[in-house]
Amino acid sequence: MDRRGCARQAEPTMPVAAVARRLGVAPSTLRTWDRRYGLGPSKHTGGKHRRYGATDINRLELMQRALLRGASTAEAARYALTASIAEVSDELAEPPEAERAEVPDRSVARRLRMAATAMDGAAVQRALAELLAEAGALTAWENVIDPVLSALGTSWDGTPAGPEAEYLLSECVLGALVRATPVLDNPRNQRPVLLSVVPDERENLPVYALAACLSERGISTQVFGNPPSGEVLAVAVRRSVPSAVVLRAEQLTAADVRLLPRVSRGRQRCRVFAWGPGWSPDALPDQVEHLADLRAAVERVEHVLLGK
Repeated sequence: MDRRGCARQAEPTMPVAAVARRLGVAPSTLRTWDRRYGLGPSKHTGGKHRRYGATDINRLELMQRALLRGASTAEAARYALTASIAEVSDELAEPPEAERAEVPDRSVARRLRMAATAMDGAAVQRALAELLAEAGALTAWENVIDPVLSALGTSWDGTPAGPEAEYLLSECVLGALVRATPVLDNPRNQRPVLLSVVPDERENLPVYALAACLSERGISTQVFGNPPSGEVLAVAVRRSVPSAVVLRAEQLTAADVRLLPRVSRGRQRCRVFAWGPGWSPDALPDQVEHLADLRAAVERVEHVLLGK
C-alpha cells in the first residue's frame, strides 16, 4: 500500500480547542480532567501537542453524560475510564439518521390551511390532532405546520388569508403541541431539559414543537413559552437544575449573547444550546453550541443526553 493509502486510513484526531467546543466546556476543563483523572489525548503528531482520537472523545462524552445525570466528577471519570472500548463504542457511536415518518401528502396542508382561512377552529383542531398522531411532531412541523403558518399571508384559490386566520391557526397549533407533550412517568433523562424563548422573542411555537418532539423520545422538558426576563431565566435554571438549556431566538434583535453566561453560571453542570436564526454562530461563546433548525435540536439534545 502506498503512503497516500496509509494516510487515508489514519484515524482522524482533534485538538483540545475543537474537543472543548464539541463538549461545551472550556479547554482548561479538559486539561484538568487529563491531569486529575487521566482522561486526556492519547494520539501524538509530529509536533509537540497531543491530539484526541475517537476513543478519547467517546470516553469524554460518556463522562459528560454521567455528569449531566448528576454524578460527581470523580464518579463520572471512573465510569468513563472503566468502560470497555466496546461499551464506549456501542453507547457513543454516531447515532444513525433518525427514521423519518412518512411525509403527509399536500392535501393535509391544504385541508389545514383551508380550515384556518374559513375560521373553522374545530376543523383545524381535528386536522392537527390527526396529523400529529399519524406523522409525529417533527414530521408534522417540518412538512405541514411550519409551511402552512408561513404561507397564510398569501392567497389560496383567490381567497386571501387575513391575520385572523394566522392567529387562529397559531392558537390551535399551540394547544395541539401541548396536548402532544404529556407528562412522562419514567423519562429517559434524570434531569429535565429547559426550553425557553429569549427575552423579547415573540415567536414561541418552535419551543413547544421541540418539547413535543423530545417527549416522543422519552425526554422530559420544562417550557417557558412566554419570554422571561434574563433574571427570571437565570433563577429558573439555578432552581430547576436542568441537564440542558435550549434558548430559542427567531429575531436578530432578540438574541443577546450576554444572556448566555447568566444561564450557564452556577455549580450545576448543564449544556447550553443557542437555537434559531436569531443567533449568530460566530458570536457565541465556545461553550455554547448553535442549533440551526428543529431536527438538529431534537437529534443533538438526544445525543448529548442519551448517546442515541
